[in-house]
Amino acid sequence: MTYAVRLLASIGMLAVFTTVRAADPTFFEQLRTRAKSLAAEPYAPPQGQVPEWLRQLSYDELRQIEFDGNRSLWKREQLPFQVQFLHPGFLYDQTVRLYELKEAREHPLPFLREYFNYWTAKAGTMPASMGFAGFRLMFPFGGSDQPFREIGSFVGASYFRFLSADTAYGLSARGLALNTVEPDGEEFPRFTSFWLEPPKPASTTLVLYAMLESQSVAGAYQFTVKPGVATMVQVRASVFARKEAKVFGIAPLTSMYWHGENSNSPTRDFRPEVHDSDGLLIHNGADEWIWRPLANPRGVRVSSFADENPRAFGLIQRDRDFENYQDLEASYHSRPSAWVEPVGTWGKGSVRLVEIPTATEFEDNIVAFWVPEKSPAAGESVDFEYRLHWFLDQIGPPAGVVRSTRHGKSAYYEPGLERFVVDFDGRQLQAFQAGAPVEHEVSVGDGATLNHSSLQKNAINGTWRVAFTIKPDGSGRPVELRCFLRKPPETLTETWSYLWQP
Repeated sequence: MTYAVRLLASIGMLAVFTTVRAADPTFFEQLRTRAKSLAAEPYAPPQGQVPEWLRQLSYDELRQIEFDGNRSLWKREQLPFQVQFLHPGFLYDQTVRLYELKEAREHPLPFLREYFNYWTAKAGTMPASMGFAGFRLMFPFGGSDQPFREIGSFVGASYFRFLSADTAYGLSARGLALNTVEPDGEEFPRFTSFWLEPPKPASTTLVLYAMLESQSVAGAYQFTVKPGVATMVQVRASVFARKEAKVFGIAPLTSMYWHGENSNSPTRDFRPEVHDSDGLLIHNGADEWIWRPLANPRGVRVSSFADENPRAFGLIQRDRDFENYQDLEASYHSRPSAWVEPVGTWGKGSVRLVEIPTATEFEDNIVAFWVPEKSPAAGESVDFEYRLHWFLDQIGPPAGVVRSTRHGKSAYYEPGLERFVVDFDGRQLQAFQAGAPVEHEVSVGDGATLNHSSLQKNAINGTWRVAFTIKPDGSGRPVELRCFLRKPPETLTETWSYLWQP
């Protein structure tokens, strides 16, 4: 089973409650108390309530079952947000509980067959308590006189993803990542219940809550969604540990990288680049900006960037030029970036990047998340909050960023050497003329030595190019490479950080 299929298959289930309970004015605190109680009990594995005929549907057959937009939650009330429910089936063989928080009370939202048009799908029997696979959120980008369009969805394990204006779906976020690529296998917590709070008329924000559960944890989550040119989702969470996880990943992002400009293996694909994200960007607690270009490695790679009180990190789609993708359907040039901005201090830990080999564009093979220095032990809890930004515009230091990374070799001219070419761009760099006192710094880690390096102003497009060669020592060890530009005493650019595998 592929990594992507395992992600989809680990989704939640539903057991509909018929009672209506009063909602505390501070609902998150009430949900936190429930999560604490859940964590003190043994974990109850989900029992599937999706009938066999739905589980046997193909992906295309499930897509034939469409939600009736006229039945959208809050459409009749003409509220500024709407909710459309997602039908179980295919890999979505477990469901979630949905509630509406209305007039200080919790109202269950049960599954109704009438919500859906089955078209050519041969609908069989479905239990009334089956529930939904998840839901999508609708909002009129551009103003109330515009049509409602999908801005985000929650479906599968603890996965969710959002759009900003003029973007196409790409990478996803998760509520929590546990034991990612550990030898004993990854644990996929799942959102088991959601509470949807009706927005006020003319409001541009939506609040919803979720309960997260797995063998190791139980947690309360609050999401405050504000869509726009840059969509912001503020995440607040309290997670209680049933047992200690080996890897406790906060604010995880999951993406896809098949091939790009730094790839040196043939894919026989007509498109020059295929990826949802092309780099990990970190703004660390020491105010350094670090850019790590993504790769599709031959084996699983895990990189850790130690830090204290990180300012932000994210998976970025930096290349926005359609000519570099040539895909009229997937629109990789308009896939959003996702940027995690911690609220408060997160202490010591590391940003961890996991890169997994993939042979297609249909597998999510990139994961990035924050790992605190110490995971919560059984009976302990951890509270965290962050703002998650989804956007098209670029982000980085004001002076200069890495525009491209290229790697190759010329056996005829450079026997035994590996050549790297890194282009830096930015408003300040563009303003510098050739001959300006701009310097480059290249460092090479264990496993190789620096042979030669040069810096040159590109007269054609105004960028600055660092070209250098390294000589491997023959050990086969991965080599850490770093490069940046400076105009003493100032550092001009982010730090290009690259892991080269001989």
